[in-house]
Amino acid sequence: MRIKLVVSYDGTDFRGWAAQTGQRTVQSTLKEAVRQVSGEEIEIFGASRTDSGAHALGQICHFDCGVSIPGERWAQVLNRQLPLDLSVLSSREVKPTFHSRFSAFDRFYRYRILLHRPDPLRSRYTYFYHSPLDVERMKEGAQLLVGDHDFRAFTEELDPHVLNTRRVLYSFKVHASKDEVWVDVVGTAFLRGMMRRMAGALFEVGRGYRPVEEVSRLLDPEERNRLQWPVVLPARGLCLHRIRYGRHPRDFRTASED
Repeated sequence: MRIKLVVSYDGTDFRGWAAQTGQRTVQSTLKEAVRQVSGEEIEIFGASRTDSGAHALGQICHFDCGVSIPGERWAQVLNRQLPLDLSVLSSREVKPTFHSRFSAFDRFYRYRILLHRPDPLRSRYTYFYHSPLDVERMKEGAQLLVGDHDFRAFTEELDPHVLNTRRVLYSFKVHASKDEVWVDVVGTAFLRGMMRRMAGALFEVGRGYRPVEEVSRLLDPEERNRLQWPVVLPARGLCLHRIRYGRHPRDFRTASED
């Protein structure tokens, strides 16, 4: 059976999604919970490799298992084994052709910036800045990032195995929500640290440190190395909200590279 999970977690005390030797990660914690339930050593595949300290409301993952537990029951049995900062929201059996990462159509991330005064109840989930930001200028910069671009200047650390740094962003919205500024991005896939550096670029625009037109120059391979690349904002303000799949999910690796 192939089981699909929708999981939520507070990433503060995790060293990201991907398993690392001697580190507490979301992937390794889920694997151990499945092992305790099934007695099997399985592999769990996630749709997005969230950074250390980043959060998720709708991360998707899957695993293959030979234990005859109904798909919809896995959420209940796994939550009995999981810590308080990680929860399975739902579970179900899916077709063997489904892949949580390579069948995904798009991903929706939000970065939250808290303004004016720190709030201890939101400090784990927002980046605090003490002064106002020019949200209208940030909106202008955000629109320059929509579309199919080379985002090399917006990655934190380039994986040597990633040769293609082009990605497609379907929407990029910036809006004020009371005393916060939300940076909402929907795209096919993201490079390591890409979301946090894009938010950093708009943060610099909003506080008057970087002119709006430099955002498009950072997308130009001939221009980007002449500029100082944007700051990478802390992971605590970043949350993976949603991952979408088509009505009949398929593995996109058969059509194009990730």
